[in-house]
Amino acid sequence: MSQSANNTAFVEFERVQKSYDGETLVVKDLNLSMPKGEFLTMLGPSGSGKTTCLMMLAGFETATHGQIRLGGTSINDIPPHKRGIGMVFQNYALFPHMTVAENLSFPLEVRKMGKAEREQKVMRALGMVQMQDFAGRRPAQLSGGQQQRIALSRALVFEPELVLMDEPLGALDKQLRETLQFEITNLAHQLGITVVYVTHDQTEALTMSDRVAVFNDGRIQQLAPPDELYEKPQNSFVAQFIGENNTLEGVVQEISADACIVRLDSGDIIDALPVNVSKVGDRTKVSIRPERVEYDKSRLRPGAHTLKAEVLEFIYMGDIFRTRLRVAGTDDFIIKTRNAPDQVRLTPGTQIEIGWLEKDCRALEA
Repeated sequence: MSQSANNTAFVEFERVQKSYDGETLVVKDLNLSMPKGEFLTMLGPSGSGKTTCLMMLAGFETATHGQIRLGGTSINDIPPHKRGIGMVFQNYALFPHMTVAENLSFPLEVRKMGKAEREQKVMRALGMVQMQDFAGRRPAQLSGGQQQRIALSRALVFEPELVLMDEPLGALDKQLRETLQFEITNLAHQLGITVVYVTHDQTEALTMSDRVAVFNDGRIQQLAPPDELYEKPQNSFVAQFIGENNTLEGVVQEISADACIVRLDSGDIIDALPVNVSKVGDRTKVSIRPERVEYDKSRLRPGAHTLKAEVLEFIYMGDIFRTRLRVAGTDDFIIKTRNAPDQVRLTPGTQIEIGWLEKDCRALEA
């Protein structure tokens, strides 16, 4: 699958494969290109190949086949310390016997930089993450969030053009994680650096990235901006993996370029957008996001297909109501409605009719 952002690629994977045992491919024929200054997230479940891709880019793993280029130059044979890439890991990887300032100074000493210039760069990098006052402390005297800020500033101290981050916020609590998500994104855009970020947290990927590459089984399943990934999943894996999703199974009965009619296994007939089906008789899973489902008939266009539903559970979640329904033979159909003064609160046991716009119902492969 060829994935290209534009013609002036800064980071490029060309037909890259990786196998650890000579038989099983962990990464399969990866083609990916990123322009300078992009924040790209590699997202996927454990074992999908995303971290292996990051490690090959860093130089800690070697590609079994294919080329990895940085700024147009192949880096396959360049050792990690000569690639000029900043790295941030989940476990911070700070030297415990060194102060914060010494930790930041270390990558500059390796690059044979003079003392005065080193001190200036260290304080500038600490200033970027509001940690100037902690220069004399050791890592053990810092909280997890402070240590991660130091790890981030150490990755930025030698002003790399590319920074790789492997699950950097995985060990932090939810509130701190969200704060640092915004700090990292803002810093990356301010400095104009290119970031490749690895996570299995879909919310993190959607809120931080310019584009997201969804990995599964060693391949990129879809590469797109966050809104496109969520609104227009190209296959069943992406639809299920990104955000909450309803699926109903059935068979394509009629199909044209921009519409199809699906007979669900329950016997109900619905309209859908044909995304990953090609002919009459194809089995399909239709995908509908919970917030796209309406039970207020006045909001549905005339002639929209509606389905009968029974309310099983109504949950108040503060900003939204989450309702679980029995629909077309499934008991886990979810609708989400925002908490508005005029919003009807549904009672379990109530029979209702639901519907949606055809464009929000995507017929994907079964």
